[in-house]
Amino acid sequence: MTRSRRIARSVGTLMLAAFPLYSIGSSIATTASPGPLLVSGVAAMLLNSVAVVAIGVLMLPVLRPHAPKVAAGYLATRIFEGTFLAVGAAALLVGAADIDSFAYNIAMAGLGVGSLFFCAALYRSRLVPRFLAVWGFIGYGALAVGCFLDLAGVAGAGLVSMVPGGLFELVFAIWLIARGFGPTSTNASRGDFAGLDHASGPGEAAPARAGIEPGRGKSSAAMSLETPR
Repeated sequence: MTRSRRIARSVGTLMLAAFPLYSIGSSIATTASPGPLLVSGVAAMLLNSVAVVAIGVLMLPVLRPHAPKVAAGYLATRIFEGTFLAVGAAALLVGAADIDSFAYNIAMAGLGVGSLFFCAALYRSRLVPRFLAVWGFIGYGALAVGCFLDLAGVAGAGLVSMVPGGLFELVFAIWLIARGFGPTSTNASRGDFAGLDHASGPGEAAPARAGIEPGRGKSSAAMSLETPR
């Protein structure tokens, strides 16, 4: 299995794990009385924050050869999301449910805006089928708009807007686990992880390219055997 394939499966698995971690954890933490049950719910929500940041870290070497700025921006987006979700989870420990709701909408709005560039990069690079990239762009756009409306006082807008984006992440995750990234990502991510950038290390000879000298059509070994004229 190639490194790109392993990354794809890891990202897909983390995306699928994030759903139950946050939804079950939030359901427990927002209804439980102070005690071990509340702590366990918050712990699950914090594990979700770790998972979403890990998604950004894993996607970095896959996106970077195609769109370096988007790769860094997507990592920053996932860190932003994970941080605000963690703040909201911690607020539940002291009974501040309003802060949790506010932090959640901020996190999702940031995810929606930042992931627009992510989906545009997926579309251009063909790392996944283009219909998925378009679906993601629409879904994340709707998520961002809905969460901003919720923050502005339109109750329930954020919850409704989650549907297309949430379905995209579910299908995207399953696709990555089953099929992986497109062929354009394989060589790029392999070289990025192996550090095959262009230069040889100190004291190393330049990589032998089948014995061909730069600018010549014959190998150096073959030329050395020719009789001088």
